[in-house]
Amino acid sequence: MERSAAPGPERLFDAHRFPAGGFVLLALLLYAPVGLCLLVLRLFIGVHVFLVSCILPDGTLRRLIVRVMCSVLGLFVQQSSPRLRDAAVQVYIANHVTHFDHNVISLLTSCNTPALNGAPGFICWSRGFMELGVTGSRAELVDSLKAYSSHRGNPPLLLFPEEAATNGRAGLLRFSSWPFSILDVVQPVALQVQRPLIAVSVADSSWITELFWTFFVPFTVYQVRWMPSVPRRAEELSEDFALRVQELLAMELGVVSTRLTAADKAEHMKRLRHTSHLPFAPASSQPLAARLRMPSSLSGIGSFAPEDTRFTTMAQQVKEVLPHVPLEVIRTDLAQTNCVDTTIANLLEGRVPFFPESEAGTDLPAPSTSWAASASGIQGSVALPSSKPATKQFAKSPMERHLSLQERKRALYDYARSSPKHAACCHLGNHCLP
Repeated sequence: MERSAAPGPERLFDAHRFPAGGFVLLALLLYAPVGLCLLVLRLFIGVHVFLVSCILPDGTLRRLIVRVMCSVLGLFVQQSSPRLRDAAVQVYIANHVTHFDHNVISLLTSCNTPALNGAPGFICWSRGFMELGVTGSRAELVDSLKAYSSHRGNPPLLLFPEEAATNGRAGLLRFSSWPFSILDVVQPVALQVQRPLIAVSVADSSWITELFWTFFVPFTVYQVRWMPSVPRRAEELSEDFALRVQELLAMELGVVSTRLTAADKAEHMKRLRHTSHLPFAPASSQPLAARLRMPSSLSGIGSFAPEDTRFTTMAQQVKEVLPHVPLEVIRTDLAQTNCVDTTIANLLEGRVPFFPESEAGTDLPAPSTSWAASASGIQGSVALPSSKPATKQFAKSPMERHLSLQERKRALYDYARSSPKHAACCHLGNHCLP
């Protein structure tokens, strides 16, 4: 049987909370008044759940009472194969889906999850994390966890080697090796989360936001499956041990074991924030933006080659008019406007933020012969401050130095309108500047 290809980060993380289907959006809109009432009611009930969990001592009675109260909050916890849970195991290994995975598993058995990120204090404690007082390297953390596990009276550790949450549908992030350096036996725990109407979790969303949406939806179902404990093989390195457990957990969940890490998720989210000016970009513009980011060596391959060439030419024309603007910013705005004039206006009037770059460091390709000839042919009909309209050089003549900002903008507009880009804009059916 052929192994499926590893998914990219766009499939592992949900960037949008709401679905794209019109029927589901309509159902969400109709449900919104009910959801808001549930949110307010569950906020008051949640305070009581928190107080009960603080007052009652850890044990079967507290877990039963809190689990029933959580069902009123819309959190339903189901477990499979509870007999496989090994009482002698001190380290549980689980995949990470939401901000509340450790709280859900603690409703089934006593366990502690160390706080790896965030400032210690009341918030950390109230969320159910264990503070170790270790702020140094992973080696210090491992030593502290080894000392904790050496006391047989302490509850087992619940660790998430992915170190970042995924949507749980496509694959697992690469497991870090440090959780497998604590003890030689671990027990994997497969976690799946489902809810109607909206995404289970949104990448880069805070825990308080996710809590509000959890109270808003009708219910959220957590399915916990206990797997047999896995011992370390003779002379097996922690990295190999982590990889083996990751493969077993991926097979149990029916997803792919990837080599992406939490750092890749952070880079992916940074790239999305940089390239997306709107929180919910139209679906039709997303493939276009992806095609604009395609390497130029591949621009002639596939059925979109003419369209890619046309937009590459448009980006080049904007870059020649505004050489200090990064090419990636130009491409991103062109993906939204599909018009050279509109993109130039957005950049000049500050609607698109960017960090200027020097002309020497730009990655603009050399102008084509037809574009250079056209530009040279219009210089007699358009008054320009210099051969290139936007430069950072100080003008030599007094007349150029006293041009107003609006006159400079108009010169740039005329320079852009006189170029062959109008054919591209008209071909795309977009309205350009007058």
